[in-house]
Amino acid sequence: MNADAGRLGQFALWVAQHALPFFFLLLTLLLVATCVGWCLLRRANPHRALSAGSPGLAIGRRIAVGFFVILAGAAVFVGLAANLGAGAALSRADQALTDALRFSVAPSTQQVFAALTHLADPITLTLLGIGIAVVLVAHGQRGLALGWAVALAGNGWLNQTLKQLVGRVRPVEPHNLVQAAGLSFPSGHSSGAVVAYGMLAYLALRLLPQRWQLPVLLAAVTLVVTVGASRLFLRVHFASDVLAGFATGAAWLALCITGMELVRWWNSGRA
Repeated sequence: MNADAGRLGQFALWVAQHALPFFFLLLTLLLVATCVGWCLLRRANPHRALSAGSPGLAIGRRIAVGFFVILAGAAVFVGLAANLGAGAALSRADQALTDALRFSVAPSTQQVFAALTHLADPITLTLLGIGIAVVLVAHGQRGLALGWAVALAGNGWLNQTLKQLVGRVRPVEPHNLVQAAGLSFPSGHSSGAVVAYGMLAYLALRLLPQRWQLPVLLAAVTLVVTVGASRLFLRVHFASDVLAGFATGAAWLALCITGMELVRWWNSGRA
């Protein structure tokens, strides 16, 4: 156990010392993976997209993928939550990373991420939610507007519920560029970014011409990763908080999209 904790701590220190290159490497890998996945999807369905008039992938495959993401997200959250606590290896690694980031991230970098973290502030996502819902309703997409609203509002409720269940406090010395109150695990900014920008990507697949779909997907991935990194660089969350936020956000997003696709399939069968 001590050996595992030591290795985790050493890895955390190494990540902190190379925080910005590690961020760009991770972002690049995810963007490449998104492009590859998109190309494979287009090759498998060369004449179809997830547009309003075409269901795209078979409903059984979509449900299977959705439930896999739900189960994987839940498993990651439970696994992280079960390994927290005073003296636990994960908690010690979290603290080591947070302490090291205090000295390894340049002030100019911190200022940039302090601005970018507001992309997932509650007020930002609330205004975004209202704006997108109004646009969808104005274009006759009341079903998508309802799904969008349920996704954002439900994630906010879920995140607060999970925070209360776990009860983890935030890092004791957050950066003075931002203010963060409340409990720490899972990160609300991280889960909110996954759900909000993931839902925007889904809406793009449903509504936009094909030429715009991949750029929107890449933008969504960039925003999600950047928001998560900002919570670490500003020391308002531990690394496991952000990972748990990504996991719960992905699970809730998959649940919402799967439900919306089922409704879409049902309606297309009755048309």
